[in-house]
Amino acid sequence: MDRLKLKAVLGSHPHVQAVKSGELRSDRFDLDFIAYTPTNMAFKPMVREQAFDVCEMAIVTYLMAKAHDKPLVLLPATMLGRFQHSYALYNPAHGTLAPCDLEGKRVGIRSFTTTTGAWIRGILANDCGVNLDKIRWITFEDPHVAEYVDTTERAPKDKKILQMLLDGELDAVLGEASSDPKLKTLFPDPAAEAAKWYARRGVVPVNHLVVVTEQLARSRADVVAAVYDLLKRNKEQIGTAATPDLVPFGFEANRKPLELILDYAYQQGLIPRRYAVEELFDETTRGLN
Repeated sequence: MDRLKLKAVLGSHPHVQAVKSGELRSDRFDLDFIAYTPTNMAFKPMVREQAFDVCEMAIVTYLMAKAHDKPLVLLPATMLGRFQHSYALYNPAHGTLAPCDLEGKRVGIRSFTTTTGAWIRGILANDCGVNLDKIRWITFEDPHVAEYVDTTERAPKDKKILQMLLDGELDAVLGEASSDPKLKTLFPDPAAEAAKWYARRGVVPVNHLVVVTEQLARSRADVVAAVYDLLKRNKEQIGTAATPDLVPFGFEANRKPLELILDYAYQQGLIPRRYAVEELFDETTRGLN
């Protein structure tokens, strides 16, 4: 019997390197990896055309895809998780700015629907008391999910987000990092803020997980479970020194982060209702731990 060949896109993360190199393999299928740099370039074709069998995907993109009945199924396998406080910048040349000062300001973000943006806005609204509706949002890209109606202001086509911040055309930006000494983080000590936030919330902000097509999930549930097991074996092989674990695997390990990003996405109008975590998975992937 021919081995199943699956088209796959995963980023260059340490905990998937053995799978991507072929060092770790399954006896049921082969993964044909397609390179996308950055990885988020693959999200749009996956959402809109189901272009791959297995694909890394930002969690907010998946939540919005779910809201618009895209035939995708989530695996509880985190590819990227990180604390978000260092991904909000401002230019001190135009005056000091704190997170609570953003109302009435021009804030740039690559797309309003990015997962990092949703996490930071959730922190601003729920931990800093910022009214997100009083911010003038300037965006640069379309959402991955075509059906979402983006009502934000679009930056001129020739403009770059960090240059606009440097030039004083934006007051702050979310979802960006920069080594430019002219720019500062909106949270003065991001690591300390992240530690306090984690102590309070007990949540690792997951950014990217893995999805498969509904077609694969329905026709070969055994293969979907085997994809998860292969990724989990790779993660266990390299171990994880980080506490907390920034790339949680398993339904229960991802429950709290998923509950919180569901809250934030609903608050921000990115999804029409607050889904239960169980609804994000199918019968097979809900049982993966």
